Amino acid sequence: MVLYAATIFVSAFLLFLVQPVIAKQILPWFGGSAAVWTTCLVFFQFLLLFGYAYADWTTRHLRPRSQIWLHTGLLALSLISLPIIPDVLWRPAGHEEPVTQILGLLAATIGLPYFLLSTTGPLVQAWFARSFPSGTVYRLFAPSNFASLLALVAYAPLIEPWIPTRTQSLAWSGAYVAF
Repeated sequence: MVLYAATIFVSAFLLFLVQPVIAKQILPWFGGSAAVWTTCLVFFQFLLLFGYAYADWTTRHLRPRSQIWLHTGLLALSLISLPIIPDVLWRPAGHEEPVTQILGLLAATIGLPYFLLSTTGPLVQAWFARSFPSGTVYRLFAPSNFASLLALVAYAPLIEPWIPTRTQSLAWSGAYVAF
């Protein structure tokens, strides 16, 4: 139970910590408007939903060993997008449609790692339920919720004012590799 809970905790923490880290990096590029935050929110919510759908589909249609191979392969592939520092080529020149450009930038910079982190909770819970049918899988929701809250609450007072944005991105990328 401890390994499952720790995996879920770390993935949820990284999942919710990356949102302000990446959004803060691109906000000045696009004028700092609410539309940037809204577009980021739409992107992250869509990938979260897509990640849940992936977790549901794989647990229903693939055997456990196939799930592990697929997920491990995608995790390895996601490492090529690190570190999560947007390339200056994504910076707008002024004539681009910003929503499309923001969505493309987010997809290229954080898309696959974010998607895979969003799948971790449901996948690990399904794997726990399969491995321990008499266990209480619902206890694994607590570390996920706590880590999500901790990441969101800690960012503004403990991370943003004290750690440069580039360092935040590099640290997040390193934590993702360790995960």
